[in-house]
Amino acid sequence: MANARKPATDPNCATSLTGCRVLISRAKKQAGVLSSALRELGCKVIEIPFIEIRKPRSYQPLDTALQKLATYDWLILTSVNGVEALFERMGKKKLAASALEELKIAAIGPATKKAIEEHGLQVTVTPREYVAESVVSALRRRVKGQHVLLVRAKVARDVIPRELRKAGAEVDVVEAYETIAPKSSAKRLLAVLASKSSKPHAITFTSSSTVKNFVSLLGLQGARAALKKPMAHHGVHSASIGPVTSATLREFGLPVDIEAKEYTIPGLIAAIVRQSDTIRKSPAKL
Repeated sequence: MANARKPATDPNCATSLTGCRVLISRAKKQAGVLSSALRELGCKVIEIPFIEIRKPRSYQPLDTALQKLATYDWLILTSVNGVEALFERMGKKKLAASALEELKIAAIGPATKKAIEEHGLQVTVTPREYVAESVVSALRRRVKGQHVLLVRAKVARDVIPRELRKAGAEVDVVEAYETIAPKSSAKRLLAVLASKSSKPHAITFTSSSTVKNFVSLLGLQGARAALKKPMAHHGVHSASIGPVTSATLREFGLPVDIEAKEYTIPGLIAAIVRQSDTIRKSPAKL
């Protein structure tokens, strides 16, 4: 996700979200950019993380990959979390970022690219659309006969390794971190949804994991009830960062009320702004 300070919205809409309440579901340490940008637009922000980032149960697969970096041609990173986890482990193993200089690096989006570049490395490929399918499209003709290292979360979609193997690449998938649903968030989420004064007009979903954990925290029926509209425009709206997250919402029978055109945090903010008049019609009592 992009990490720009200024959202991609109309520069004249400084108070365009005044009166709106938006629940941010990102992991606690990642909520800041989205929260501050929404506050600048006059929005009241409620932060309840649906995701908690944890270390993997075992570092052995990642450590093994780090020991043989010279055998890889490509490194693929699909999130800022993956970048942070990789370099934290490299630090523990006394490996400098320069150990990756000989690899071609693919980043799923601009925020991931920026996080990599902050370590002094160059990114070879960033796809036009920031989803796994676009990573595959960008690399499919470039990886035949090559050795690829994919660093990601414990649970993730298998699109990249499956399709690149079909393209003739040898792909090693290693877990650098895992995500869980914070148990403490369930009570807070229930309380906010039941409140007449602080019930959100919209809930942001910035990954499939945020959707799955929302369902885990509330139960399927509870999640559906939370996003059910008693009448047109009235109720809590889902705000999705892009088509993959939207597809996960639909898999659970949940509505997609707002979807970003650009699959980044600024794109999500712009989408919420575009729908601000609609979500402001959602009275908290409903």
